[in-house]
Amino acid sequence: MIQVQHFTKKFGEKTVVSDISFTARDGAITGFIGHNGAGKSTTIKAITGVIRPTEGTILINGVDIVKDPLKAKRQFGYVSDSPDHFLRLTGLEYLHFMADIYDAPTDGRAEFIEGYAKRFGIYDALNSSILSYSHGMRQKIMIMGALIHDPSVWILDEPMTGLDPQSAFELKQMMREHVEKGNSVFFSTHVLEVAEKLCDEICIIKSGELLYSGTLDDLKATHKSQASLENIFLELTETIESEG
Repeated sequence: MIQVQHFTKKFGEKTVVSDISFTARDGAITGFIGHNGAGKSTTIKAITGVIRPTEGTILINGVDIVKDPLKAKRQFGYVSDSPDHFLRLTGLEYLHFMADIYDAPTDGRAEFIEGYAKRFGIYDALNSSILSYSHGMRQKIMIMGALIHDPSVWILDEPMTGLDPQSAFELKQMMREHVEKGNSVFFSTHVLEVAEKLCDEICIIKSGELLYSGTLDDLKATHKSQASLENIFLELTETIESEG
């Protein structure tokens, strides 16, 4: 579970995110959507401990990311919006490196690596350097590295970018399987059709302010004239913009 409580982030005098609160609960896939520059990446960086909140508290499974960052970071697997890391390592070296960082037991590593690599279609490339991988292959190996310690919380920033249709399907299946075990998935996406089909709950952010946080069903119930999440999102953000 992720609990964001009155989070504000300022850079100098500029407020990028203003007093937002939401929960990404266990047993649910929570989608985080908003325009470019809305504050999604800033919020995710604060949740993962990359930057410190100016105000507010962020808890991962009840652990404060600021007060106890190492314990908090052991609770989640994080896939950033860029897969271009550790390019001189082979895929297999990278996965063992990530497993060692999180003290993942050696028993079960081979099974995890083989299972996920075959599912993603990169098993035969594990002994090649990540530098030689395509963007999509790099995305897949980064996802595997984030999940190799079996975290209960998944934090995925635009995880579908660069994935072929089969791998995107597999990742969506993995996300659903994960929450069905009572875990949580929090992910950002620009593809609203994916969010609509996949998410149990939605958070919508606009210009650093949270416009909505709750179930997709409740959101649709309050916008009965609109047929899709895309239409609701456009209506909601345009209404706020015009009122501002």
